[in-house]
Amino acid sequence: MSRRAQQTGSHTLVCTLALALCVVDFSCFLDAQQAPSKPANPHLPVQYTDVRAAAGITFQQDSTQTDEKYYLETMGTGVAWLDYDEDGLMDLFFVQSAATDIYKPSHPLRCALYHNNGDGTFTDVTEKAGIGGEGHYGQGVAVGDFDNDGFPDLYVTGYGRAILYHNNGDGTFTDITAKAGVADEGGWSTSAGWFDYDKDGWLDLVVTNYIEWSPKNNLWCGEHKPGYRSYCHPGNYKGQRIKLYHNNHDGTFTDVSDASGVGKPEAKGMGVVLADFNNDGWLDIAIANDSWPNFLFINKHDGTFQDVSLVSGMAASEDGRYEAGMGIDAADVDGDGWLDIYVTHLDFELNRLYHNNQDGTFTDDTFASGIGNKALLLSGVSMKFLDYDNDGWNDILQLNGAMLDNIQLYHSEVTYKEPLLMFRNVGKGQFEKVSESLGPDFMRPIVGRGVATADYDNDGDIDIATNNRGDYPSLLRNDGGNANHWLTILLIGTKSNRDGIGAALKLTSQGVVQYEQAKGGMGYMSASDPRIHFGLGHRTKIDSLEITWPSGLVQKLTNVPVDQIIAVKEGTGIVPHKFPRIASPK
Repeated sequence: MSRRAQQTGSHTLVCTLALALCVVDFSCFLDAQQAPSKPANPHLPVQYTDVRAAAGITFQQDSTQTDEKYYLETMGTGVAWLDYDEDGLMDLFFVQSAATDIYKPSHPLRCALYHNNGDGTFTDVTEKAGIGGEGHYGQGVAVGDFDNDGFPDLYVTGYGRAILYHNNGDGTFTDITAKAGVADEGGWSTSAGWFDYDKDGWLDLVVTNYIEWSPKNNLWCGEHKPGYRSYCHPGNYKGQRIKLYHNNHDGTFTDVSDASGVGKPEAKGMGVVLADFNNDGWLDIAIANDSWPNFLFINKHDGTFQDVSLVSGMAASEDGRYEAGMGIDAADVDGDGWLDIYVTHLDFELNRLYHNNQDGTFTDDTFASGIGNKALLLSGVSMKFLDYDNDGWNDILQLNGAMLDNIQLYHSEVTYKEPLLMFRNVGKGQFEKVSESLGPDFMRPIVGRGVATADYDNDGDIDIATNNRGDYPSLLRNDGGNANHWLTILLIGTKSNRDGIGAALKLTSQGVVQYEQAKGGMGYMSASDPRIHFGLGHRTKIDSLEITWPSGLVQKLTNVPVDQIIAVKEGTGIVPHKFPRIASPK
């Protein structure tokens, strides 16, 4: 990760002075070029309440930190929402680290699976599920039904290898990594995502790998003074390669990384989002790389991808710099029907919003959108697009946390623990920072690493789970977002992949048109609620819901209810499905 505090000697002083000048330049540019956004829609009061303790979630992430500053330690681990038992309630999975050659915890380190009890509490079912992964230094997680049996499976990335857990449909999972051929042996896998790149009805797997680091080449970085050692810059290490595994329909996968073109360039992969960026009906690949050009691979419909990273304009910032790409997601922020991209970066860099120009190129809209340098001193680790207030516009949730626990020794204005950030979309891709209005629990400083969003209580507004480095997680319940109207859709593919990943949805409501896609990946090492959510604002009637499935089938539904979660089956329409609603305590 690009850690500006990690430079040594006189170079540190030079960089610090240069960065201070950059702050001044950015501020002047913002004042001169960007007038404050005027809200286009009323601000709905929403509060986020941390209910982690009351919910019975006792998991604690172990940073495995030592004075040797192993690169692994700073990465953190991911979090996932999934309905593993298909009871209509989103369950919660936390990825855990493991012992190292120099760090020996007093207790075993395991991942944790929590069953949603439907009453606001969760039960730890890790042991029964067989999904603890003890001894595996986990990193991220991807959720997808790769065998189309109706139950979501888990791919847990990690240092040295990854694990594929098959969901047996009875509350247990089986490690089938060896048989499946997706171990990624020797790789340092971070994020991953499921998608059907060849539209054969079966989910394939993209895995991002990071750098060639090991305990044997763990360098000393930072000043040679007590307490000043830091984690090194990724420029000290060679990058690894992206992996693409094709689903063979029989529980096995074929590594097509090189044949597809995806695995050819050196990478320092962190976040991935799988979506259709040119509206041709085929899923593409966007990857946030750390201090390396971001990748954009366009699907050529023949099993190969074209690397358009540089010509697209999203490989770098508008001034041509390769920044500390971490979290990434895609959404239509301005209502034009084309997906835009947001990438987070660390402190003293800007988080970038790339606007889709509908011609294969993207424009860096960071300042034009009103985001500018409003998070310059925050280390943006992960992010997720969501409509937290259900007004019909995609907002930006950003999770932050410095990479160095001793960051203040290098930059006194930066803190190790940092609050969450919310940029509210006030209409047509214009954003205002509203974090402070969302309550003290939202603003509590944390060392955030993984973040995933879901409507875990099925009440119509989007909640947040975070996995925090060396700490307890957060479970932030959205209180107030469902004062506006909404619709949530669970897709059930038949000819298409069971999860419906790759489906494009167009919702028309009282003259307003909204677009969403069923995407793969998203964020940083985490997986969010797979159901598609639309905020409707004050609109009380849906004129039509049009779904273009990966198979090519176009399904148009009318008389769609509002303020409900519905299941839509490919070729059939709305089908019965239970989505129990959890009453919030008064």
